[in-house]
Amino acid sequence: MKSQLIFLIALTFTNFISAQTSKEKSYNLIAKGAVLTKLSDQFSFTEGPASDKKGNIYFTDQPNNRIMKWSVNGELSVFMENAGRSNGLYFDHAGNLLACADEKNELWKIDKNKNYTVLLNNFEGKRLNGPNDLWVDPKGGIYFTDPFYQRDYWKHTSKEIEKESVYYLSPDKSKVINVADDLVKPNGIIGTSDGKTLYVADIGANKTYSYTIESNGILGKKTLFTESGSDGMTIDESGNIYLCGKGVTVFNPKRKKIAHIDVPEPWTANVCFGGKKFKTLFITASKSVYTIEMNVRGMK
Repeated sequence: MKSQLIFLIALTFTNFISAQTSKEKSYNLIAKGAVLTKLSDQFSFTEGPASDKKGNIYFTDQPNNRIMKWSVNGELSVFMENAGRSNGLYFDHAGNLLACADEKNELWKIDKNKNYTVLLNNFEGKRLNGPNDLWVDPKGGIYFTDPFYQRDYWKHTSKEIEKESVYYLSPDKSKVINVADDLVKPNGIIGTSDGKTLYVADIGANKTYSYTIESNGILGKKTLFTESGSDGMTIDESGNIYLCGKGVTVFNPKRKKIAHIDVPEPWTANVCFGGKKFKTLFITASKSVYTIEMNVRGMK
């Protein structure tokens, strides 16, 4: 299987992208001469890319119930089968892979031996709607979105929790709190490395918001970041926010659109930084995965 995947990864093609760069920047976000490169299109639907400390990227092929790995050496392989229909992924500070395991509406921790632990599956005794995306704060607490998307592999067809919210699981995993319940359908989520700001995309309302993060994990001031929603999202070392949907659109911290990367697929689901220098933008889009080299690193 692995050898076949490595062979397929070699069958790449390139597609030039266009970018609009703010006059406030003295450089372009995208590396000079960089092109969008398709690594593979052998999947059913790709999602949830996350980078480990070495720059290897893990992502999900949700309909096929597996987690894939793209190494810094350019090898593509299956990391885990029977992956709980995982969607969004993120690494915790100890190197465990956290997964929004959508099959049973759970939040998983997967260790290096591929053993998983269910961290959470309910809120106040009611089944979660379906953890979708997540981010780990500097203290080790987990923010995650919980929208409701009816799945054909579920036996249930209705919500136990009416509101689709954002939750915070405490660093010691002993307490979960609802930190935002006034969104239509929260989806993408990412925070800043200083742990002071959280961005949440409300794909149902086609808006993205920023929140101040209080010392106890509670969210403070809510500000409209842009009149655009997003599926997954990421952030770079300059604080620029990358939103997904029709390609990848980049906004600076002052909420100004500074770039757009066209992706020739029906839908761009998610994005993250990885690679040896963390300057490779990895994009999951429909049945494919793409990369493009950047001048900025991902925020860690």
